[in-house]
Amino acid sequence: MLIVHNTLHRQHAGRHEMFRGRLVPCHESPDRLDHLLAELHKRPVGTITEPGPLDEALLARIHSPRYLQFLAGAWDEWVALDPANAELDALPSVWPVRGFRADVLPANFAARMGLFSFDAGTPLTAGSWTAARQGAACAVAAAQAVASGSTRSAFALTRPPGHHAGADFFGGYCFLNNAALAAQALRDGGFERVAVLDVDYHHGNGTQSIFYARGDVLTVSLHGDPSTEYPFYLGYADERGEGEGAGCNLNLPLPRGTGFADWRAALGRGLDEVKRFGAQALVVPLGVDTFEGDPISAFTLRSADYFDIGRDLASAGLPTVFTFEGGYAVAEVGINAVNVLEGFGS
Repeated sequence: MLIVHNTLHRQHAGRHEMFRGRLVPCHESPDRLDHLLAELHKRPVGTITEPGPLDEALLARIHSPRYLQFLAGAWDEWVALDPANAELDALPSVWPVRGFRADVLPANFAARMGLFSFDAGTPLTAGSWTAARQGAACAVAAAQAVASGSTRSAFALTRPPGHHAGADFFGGYCFLNNAALAAQALRDGGFERVAVLDVDYHHGNGTQSIFYARGDVLTVSLHGDPSTEYPFYLGYADERGEGEGAGCNLNLPLPRGTGFADWRAALGRGLDEVKRFGAQALVVPLGVDTFEGDPISAFTLRSADYFDIGRDLASAGLPTVFTFEGGYAVAEVGINAVNVLEGFGS
């Protein structure tokens, strides 16, 4: 397995997020990836490398130009408002909800930040753009290596995560959608039908929205029921795609407290859908926040279960790209993620 490491990930290190009505230290911290990297050094499952330059044209095919332009200059704009802002994270505070216009691009920085976001829990920092771009480069490099045939599987070892980011919005700790970029890179590399099978606790709303009207990329997500779990407004079972993408989206929401047996059965349904679709390659947004000790999730998987997840994913027999997503029980994140990779094999 090829492992493409984002060596710049620590440049994104949020101080605080809004969580359940109060500012708290960020759950999405650099320690998450550091624990995983340390576990990979203990239990090598592949070759660790760094990405080359990011394919700008591919990035612009997944994310809108005005969104990318905003992200690229957002920190400088934030500091220009007040030099003291350099010591603070930027968080959105106003959003264009139903009945408001989203096609206009206000001059006001706070208004534009709200336009391009959907929560107040994703701090933008001095290094967010640098870290996110390098993470996108990791995902694309991993997919291109798989598409070239130089490796059967690859893992984008990066943060911030990506699966909540849409074509023109950030949130859920995500700025650029690494899984979507990997899927597009696989398509560009010659695979006609690609599946994204998201195993994070939280619904991959950004990935779904990016591919919802496309028939060449299947999106499957098993996750906490959005009637009670973040991101709340997508992830329901009746969302099946539209236009050319009709029937190419499958959501498998599960209730709080779901244990491994029921979760694994849902994974089996997802894998059956991947097979039915005729996928030639697979992208797995790998969240390990399904773990019983995760502080912001409510499934009850144990560390040993992640070996079986890896084996089940390998049973699809497809060239596979993993992207690192959620998992906030920091001490166990590395163990659980590497268990998946070890179970999957090379």
